[in-house]
Amino acid sequence: MFNDLSSLPGYLASRRSGKPRDMIAPGPDTKQLEAILQIAMRTPDHGKLFPWRFVAIQDREAFAALLATAFVSSNPEARPAQIEAAIAPAHFAPTLVLLLYAPQESPKIPLWEQQLSVGAVGMNLLHAAHVHGFVASWITGWASYDPVVRKAVCEGDEQIAGLFYIGTASQPLEERPRPEPQNIIRHWP
Repeated sequence: MFNDLSSLPGYLASRRSGKPRDMIAPGPDTKQLEAILQIAMRTPDHGKLFPWRFVAIQDREAFAALLATAFVSSNPEARPAQIEAAIAPAHFAPTLVLLLYAPQESPKIPLWEQQLSVGAVGMNLLHAAHVHGFVASWITGWASYDPVVRKAVCEGDEQIAGLFYIGTASQPLEERPRPEPQNIIRHWP
């Protein structure tokens, strides 16, 4: 766990997403995952609506079976190799958590603000995993939008905002290209 606040900016700048297929054990234990999710929930949330939920996937074989059913329902002529590729993400990384967008009715808080809150929870989750010494990755992909998967894991109007994989990096993490600050930061007036 991270304890040196004097170097926190550098530490936060060192966060990288790992490739879920390259993550190995250990992942967070039950207490660590609970702490990570509690930190993730410390996010801007206008109106205190809590428009997000977490689903910790415990049974990876059951999740793989759900993915297979969903994939075949939209691709009835899929070959076995295609099905295997579609369900492979169910077995990536030691820990898998789904972040759900759970829109709440509100006369004052628009859905857009609720969606932004869900995005903030996702970023907090990535940083919280990093602070706990793990690597994490936020992936969407076909399963996030599939109606069969959604029906199985969501309630009401919930939607899958992403799959969060958490584990230990099996190899050094790569830096990805980042924009030049002068190209995306403007000052007004």
